[in-house]
Amino acid sequence: MMRFENKSVLITGGAAGIGKSTSELFAREGAMVHIWDVNEEAGNAVVDAFSSNGWKSAFTKVDVTSYEEVEAGIAAIIGKSGKVDVLINNAGITMDKTLLKMDPATWQKVIDVNLTGVFNCTRLAAPHMADNGGGVILNASSVVGLYGNFGQTNYVATKSGVIGMTKTWARELGRKGIRVNAVAPGFIATEMVQKMPEKVIEGMVSKTPVGRMGKPEDIANAYAFLASDDASFITGTTLSVDGGIIS
Repeated sequence: MMRFENKSVLITGGAAGIGKSTSELFAREGAMVHIWDVNEEAGNAVVDAFSSNGWKSAFTKVDVTSYEEVEAGIAAIIGKSGKVDVLINNAGITMDKTLLKMDPATWQKVIDVNLTGVFNCTRLAAPHMADNGGGVILNASSVVGLYGNFGQTNYVATKSGVIGMTKTWARELGRKGIRVNAVAPGFIATEMVQKMPEKVIEGMVSKTPVGRMGKPEDIANAYAFLASDDASFITGTTLSVDGGIIS
């Protein structure tokens, strides 16, 4: 399939894990993929690999917490591709501590990346989408944003906040031809998760009705569906891709 031929797609945090799989899927299906990440080495490696397959992509080191860096990055994409058809706000971090051990700096860092970063990218990309007749914005939430999780006050706050922003932006931007949705992954076998102790991984699997962890490709497929014309009447929703944890 070439669902995204001639589309310009921006993926934040696109150099590793779910972001990398998402970048690969969109590039494979014809998009010009603009990858943003703070890991310059990983980002350049992804672009080199895509180039060897004949796929179109570009990497820029962008810190999504910086409004100025995001503004410059969006301007560069418009200069190169003329438009942003799809924005996937995938960049995110965790810094887990229980409430009584969490200091203000730990709280703020996660808020800055996971919440303010989503605001910065959307605020600066949306006007260009509107001027171009429409687009799609997809935000990374999490199942923990729906039910909470021990030791993740900051992370859960951001992922719940993303759901609220998604619903609000869907209402505000729909008449401009822009659809806004969120994806809430469950336990996904990223590089980071696979480094966890085996007992922790077994516990994750035991909580998942389908009996396995998700793969980054499972989330990439969800993003691709929501970005495609097949989802043209879907906006303001949060799609849980979690093997049945939220059921």
